[in-house]
Amino acid sequence: MSIVGTRVVRVEDDKLITTGGTYIDDLREDALTGAVHATFVRSPIAHATVTSIDTSEAEAAPGVVAVYTAADLDLAPGKAGPVAQPWLADGVVRYVGEPVAVILAEHRYQLADAAELVDVDYEPLDAVADVDAAATDEVVLHPDLGTNVVQTHGGEFAEDTFADCEVVVTRTIDNQRVAPAPLEARGAACAWGDDGRVTLWLSTQNAHLARSAVAKGLGLDAARVRIVTPDVGGGFGAKIGADPEAVVLAWAARRSGRPVRWSETRYENLTAMTHGRAQRNTVTIGGRRDGTVLAFRLEVVQDAGAYPRTLYLPTLTEMMAPGVYRFQRVEAGSRAVVTNTTPIGAYRGAGRPEATAAVERAIDLFAAEIGVDPAEVRRKNLIPADAFPYTTPTGATYDTGDYAAALDKVLDAAGYAELREEQARRRAAGDPVALGLGMSAYVEITGGDGRGDSGRVVIHRDGSVTAYTGVSPHGQGIHTTFAMLLSDRLGVPMEKITVRHGDTDEVPKGVGTMGSRSLQFGGTAVRKAADAVIEKAREWAADELEAAPDDLELDTATGAWRVRGAASAGGVSWAELAARAGDGELSADVWADEVSPTFPFGAHLAVVEVDTLTGKVALRRIVAVDDAGPVLNPVTFTGQRHGGLAQGAAQALLEVMHYDADGNPTTATFADYSFPTAAELPDFELVEMVTPTDRNPLGVKGIGESATIGSTPAVHNAVVDALAHFGVTHIDMPTTPLRVWEALQEATTRVRKAD
Repeated sequence: MSIVGTRVVRVEDDKLITTGGTYIDDLREDALTGAVHATFVRSPIAHATVTSIDTSEAEAAPGVVAVYTAADLDLAPGKAGPVAQPWLADGVVRYVGEPVAVILAEHRYQLADAAELVDVDYEPLDAVADVDAAATDEVVLHPDLGTNVVQTHGGEFAEDTFADCEVVVTRTIDNQRVAPAPLEARGAACAWGDDGRVTLWLSTQNAHLARSAVAKGLGLDAARVRIVTPDVGGGFGAKIGADPEAVVLAWAARRSGRPVRWSETRYENLTAMTHGRAQRNTVTIGGRRDGTVLAFRLEVVQDAGAYPRTLYLPTLTEMMAPGVYRFQRVEAGSRAVVTNTTPIGAYRGAGRPEATAAVERAIDLFAAEIGVDPAEVRRKNLIPADAFPYTTPTGATYDTGDYAAALDKVLDAAGYAELREEQARRRAAGDPVALGLGMSAYVEITGGDGRGDSGRVVIHRDGSVTAYTGVSPHGQGIHTTFAMLLSDRLGVPMEKITVRHGDTDEVPKGVGTMGSRSLQFGGTAVRKAADAVIEKAREWAADELEAAPDDLELDTATGAWRVRGAASAGGVSWAELAARAGDGELSADVWADEVSPTFPFGAHLAVVEVDTLTGKVALRRIVAVDDAGPVLNPVTFTGQRHGGLAQGAAQALLEVMHYDADGNPTTATFADYSFPTAAELPDFELVEMVTPTDRNPLGVKGIGESATIGSTPAVHNAVVDALAHFGVTHIDMPTTPLRVWEALQEATTRVRKAD
């Protein structure tokens, strides 16, 4: 029986729940002996000219080793793009939290006092924190650019797009800015060797991308930079590569001649780590009163923050604009603008959740306008199962899917008809606790980079196996999944398999973990390497058993090579073959780039109760189909879905990184930035569905972001649906009690005026 598809407890968890993981703060490497500690002095003002920086008092403070500013740095220019962020603010600060100086001290407790002594003279400038205001260019953040609009894409809309539509609905929807808020904030430690190489221990999702960034900044060949990734306490896209702080720390270690350690505070993390989402989307949807949608238009305004880092986000939203629907006409365009806020980066889903949120709200708005159940509108417009592979008007080619089946499975499992009946009873009775039902049908792209990844498999003399992978886990259970793949392929027990990652000396090539790509690319590479080892071993086993290679088979139940049809004659083990071949000979190193992006899909139904007297929303149920093809390990698969559902629901209900008109963050601590605990979440009801892809040998699609993408609009739609009988048609996320209460008051006022 194959181990693939069975429930296997994650091998990572034993350490995590006993002795604990080894995170940046836990490192006790010899190379870090005598390390100094670092902190960054950050701007408290969103937009200002820096007229002077006096570091003399800080330099004289107890324990301070050095204070560096932009004037001290001799680094290469930062990340390419319309506007590169300086390593440290140079003359102007453009968001609260922008680093202005870095301090090194003997002990961590000395840093806060020293930072207070750095005297920075700021001359405030007008700030702009809203995308609409930024687009007017009344306040220009980067004078050399001459405008705040840093990217325009698409947007060539026809005048007659909606000419034949009986009903047209337009709505502007804010997909609010959120903070990734990983359990482990950013951190790094670095040391230079006598050989002129730097080793940087970094909490990152991508050691190789980080190596490239650090090498470029320091002006070094990549071979002189080693990145080591210890355990990583969450990333969600915000730890892809290396942030400017990591490059500055490596420079500071070289300049000071001392190893350097850094771990940011939670306030720093919330204000200075990249944020996610931050799109203002205008949807226009038109069609017939029978529920047929004829045309859909999506206009995206992306808030890029002060320095644009990931301008592919709005274009990815454009590409996924039509979602799961076969609309006759689809138009999409985007603009990205800079504001005096923290830069925007990738965040769980990265462009795809925004597209799904837009089209799924549009479907509900259209359904409400024509008075048809939103489930029926969806069914009428879904791409049929016999249309795959399907190329959308925006250029995506979906591999496989059955969107109608996913929706029907969810509605049947939830008892949708009965829930609607209960809702009607409550409304008729005037129940102050309103019941709301919200759904979403979604499709997303995983492994969209299409760059492949590395895999190396080595059989050792004792029969154990070591696999080296270019992907890098930060909570996904990759060790367990890849060990299962190898155990199934090689017949080696999981306890004899070690998975190595995140060290650029051990794994010279790789792409990393983002965009739900690990299993598709990394898993395929590891399997491909295992298959290459099998073929190499076949020749050795043939010599050992004095048989033709084609007559041999690997008995994966015992991990032994045998002559086919002669099991009783004995065989030869992996350990025996490895001993005969010699150290490292029974191995294979591959790069798997023949795989392509895949398109997971699903449907979610959310059930909420809304107290109409207070505005409080309670999430009662989420029923979800998340189809990512064959499931290697239901334990890790379920864990990804649970985490995604919680994170998506949190955006709909609670999370927002908010700025006032002057660019000051008002939700910069966990006292203000809210997300749900287990106490506020229901037991998730997971419905299974498996649709393989033909775009990789495993038949799998990514699952790391899917549940987040589907759950946000389902919960959002449910809250609005709960209040529909009061005349509420939309509430922007997050649907906090205050926003719900205000929407009810506005709707009540409209009704009174109409009467």
